Amino acid sequence: MTIDSTVTLGTSTANLVLSPIRPEWILDGKPVARSALLTTSADGMAGTYFWDCTAGRFNWFYSFDETVHILEGGVKLTYPDGKIIRVAARDTIFFPAGSRAEWTVEQYVLKLAFCRTPLPSHLIFARSIVRRLKRMVRGGAKTEDGAGLL
Repeated sequence: MTIDSTVTLGTSTANLVLSPIRPEWILDGKPVARSALLTTSADGMAGTYFWDCTAGRFNWFYSFDETVHILEGGVKLTYPDGKIIRVAARDTIFFPAGSRAEWTVEQYVLKLAFCRTPLPSHLIFARSIVRRLKRMVRGGAKTEDGAGLL
């Protein structure tokens, strides 16, 4: 349901479709993963997904920033430095682009994932310059009574 041109409401259910884990990433078991795209940003740089998976152990390599909120089940995460954490329903975790983790799903996991492709560093630098210039232009403009315009 669309409220106006910028706000959309929906339900928390989605039709999950098979979304296989890359075979070379699987370390143990036969995990079956499914996903559903819920939303996409206007610029295509961000999306929200449901994702679930059955038991198995696999590597995951993050090519984009991903914030995960576990809805059901849980997972043991092993990081390259050997650190191990367990996350379960109601936990939230952030994986920056370029990171990786070994996932061990003992039974089942369902997550809500917020994924965003970060801008390249040269574009972030350019954007910060444009923002500073805009502030300078706005700060330099005056009204007839001498007050600065925003």
